[in-house]
Amino acid sequence: MDAILPEYEKLDLILEFIGTFAFAISGSLVAVRKNMDLMGVVVLGITTAVGGGIVRDMIIGVHPPKTFMNTDSILLSAISSLIIFISCYINKEFINSKTLKKFEKVNAIFDAIGLGAFTVTGINSVIVAGYGKNYALMVFCGILTGVGGGVLRDIFADITPFIFREEVYASASLAGAIFYILTMDLLNNNYVMILSASTVFLIRYYALKKDLSLPKIK
Repeated sequence: MDAILPEYEKLDLILEFIGTFAFAISGSLVAVRKNMDLMGVVVLGITTAVGGGIVRDMIIGVHPPKTFMNTDSILLSAISSLIIFISCYINKEFINSKTLKKFEKVNAIFDAIGLGAFTVTGINSVIVAGYGKNYALMVFCGILTGVGGGVLRDIFADITPFIFREEVYASASLAGAIFYILTMDLLNNNYVMILSASTVFLIRYYALKKDLSLPKIK
């Protein structure tokens, strides 16, 4: 799989759409929780959605980053963030309501889907850039695309980055990236992408359901 063939680009775009939407919601919810204004909510939503991809493109030499050549991701994340802001602005009780807590549980699932989707699109970007045999770079950029926006979100929101806490998050992305590399020469492109993204999602979702975490020094 030295290159992502044109017929598989559609699936890659679908995965990117899912990841962008999920992470924009995640970022805007953090901004609302931090009492940021409209600009803060939108900026944090966009940053969470596209930040990892921008850093990835800078590393693999894609200039300007794809986000700025096709602004659909920025537009989608901005609209998603505006919806969250307007919903909370109209009904301020929504922020601390049971509805929001339920919504955040649903969003955690979307976030897990986004993590899997972006891990795969990150690896695809490395392959398209001509580094399809550099496995270390593929794994790194897959994880970076999956978690990079969240790290920037947490830094901007003055929170210890999510991946540096005990949650099973980056490790789920790592597992999916390794699965991608192990199967990329054995399976059809579509199957590799779907199964790799599913691996990330299932590990993350299982960890959420069972409240699993990585060990840490107490």
